Amino acid sequence: MLGKMLLLTLSMVMLVACAPDKKQLGKMLKENPELVTDVIKENPTEFIEALNNAVKSAQEGDRKKREDEEKAKFEESFKKPLVPEIREEENIRGPKDAPLTLVEYSDFECPFCKRGYQTVQALLEKYDGKIRFVYKHLPLSFHPNAMPAAQYYEALRLQSNELASKFHDALFEDFDKIKLGEKFFKSVAKKIGANMSKLQKDLDSPKVKARIEADLKEAEKFGFRGTPGFLLNGIPVKGAYPPSHFDMIIEELKKRNKLTL
Repeated sequence: MLGKMLLLTLSMVMLVACAPDKKQLGKMLKENPELVTDVIKENPTEFIEALNNAVKSAQEGDRKKREDEEKAKFEESFKKPLVPEIREEENIRGPKDAPLTLVEYSDFECPFCKRGYQTVQALLEKYDGKIRFVYKHLPLSFHPNAMPAAQYYEALRLQSNELASKFHDALFEDFDKIKLGEKFFKSVAKKIGANMSKLQKDLDSPKVKARIEADLKEAEKFGFRGTPGFLLNGIPVKGAYPPSHFDMIIEELKKRNKLTL
């Protein structure tokens, strides 16, 4: 009803103006807004319904476009998987020659990374002996304890990979205490048997800072701006998805003959 009335109004305007072009019609409506507003005032319910339908249609169109874009990116990732740097002294959990490589870009203070940690634990258990895990840093600027935690991890890694892994697990297992900052980090380091004098010396060292900066740059290169972000055999996963999502990727890799377990 409303659409027909608006169409009739615009048609009348065009007749009066000798079929104006878009620019002329816009000018006429700007100078005579009552041509449209009168119709809206007389039919408010129809107008609101038409507007809501238009918004809904636009949202559905945007959603479909995003879905198509994500699907295309997902497909492209199998053709051109991303290649992270796995350094010689990398803290690798699992067999170094495992057919599955899971790399995480994470923030110790991010609540979604706590869920990511749980997913990683589940995957390490399910694919035991067939998966290797590498933890990399993406401390977000609005998490004040994220960078110090990353520095503690890297300083401990200079002592041993085992200490770094124990620290990593302890922080996520007792996540609520991360807000305590260095007090909590020191207590964890002492508990796991770290050399505290060496730890304090290494915390602000160029070596530790360079390591974290390298992870940040790699995360940015791969388009990870939030946490957690993962690469499973080069296939990116942005967000704290459940283990089933990674299972799906593994099955897809097998189906495409890109993985044998």
